[in-house]
Amino acid sequence: MTEIITSIQNPKIKLLTALQQKSSERRKTGLFVVEGQQELRHCLSAGYEVDTVFFCPEIANQAGGVSYANSKFSQELAPLIPRSFEVSREVYEKVAYRGSTEGVIAEMRQRVLTLDDLRLSDRPFIVVLESVEKPGNLGAILRSADASGVDAVVVCDPLTDLWNPNLIRSSVGAAFTVPTVACTSAACISWLKSHGIQILTAQLQDSHLYYDTDMTRSTAIIMGTEHSGLTPQWRQAADAHIRIPMLGQVDSLNVSVSAAILMFEAVRQRRTVDS
Repeated sequence: MTEIITSIQNPKIKLLTALQQKSSERRKTGLFVVEGQQELRHCLSAGYEVDTVFFCPEIANQAGGVSYANSKFSQELAPLIPRSFEVSREVYEKVAYRGSTEGVIAEMRQRVLTLDDLRLSDRPFIVVLESVEKPGNLGAILRSADASGVDAVVVCDPLTDLWNPNLIRSSVGAAFTVPTVACTSAACISWLKSHGIQILTAQLQDSHLYYDTDMTRSTAIIMGTEHSGLTPQWRQAADAHIRIPMLGQVDSLNVSVSAAILMFEAVRQRRTVDS
């Protein structure tokens, strides 16, 4: 019989909340949280393992139009779940970030990739982000990376962890579809050079227009923070510096917007060459 949790003081709910709020707890346990059936489907399709599922039948039944227990989603999920707990609507509404997540929250096991784990295409295209601060920006970049078919996203010297719930939500599943690695800038520079991947740093100073720069060969575009840009080690390691022309009075774009522009320029160039 499934245990029913009705108190937010329950130790299992306290752990769930800690995983949502604290990167230290995610590091210690090796777990992260996904919320909603869509997120969970993407996560499972990418090969991640479920640790625990919490579901609220009242909300899940409303979302699916049929009882959660009899839903196709529940039946597909059942063989993959080691542990599941039913929670009251009050508990679910306390722990859920959004009200439209179909009554399901899961704790998943992290899967950490290294640079050596990446499987590259013949002409790889890599997006590198140095010291990204805002998980929402990283999630949006992953979403664009999925859409543009990049080989991988590398997050160097990160200021947010890759399992942050805001990152996962804003990526709309791309956090699980795009191979993503966290490492130091020094390690990434060495890896890129050893694989013959040209380094294009996005910067305003001493740079060429991005659409005049060849991205048809093996390429990595490097983005820094909106506040301070890239550190000198990346500027010095670069094969070329590129910029997006700014025609207004504001001299910068959101990093996720800039990254999307550069990613789809690579798509445009490669399709033109391949057609």
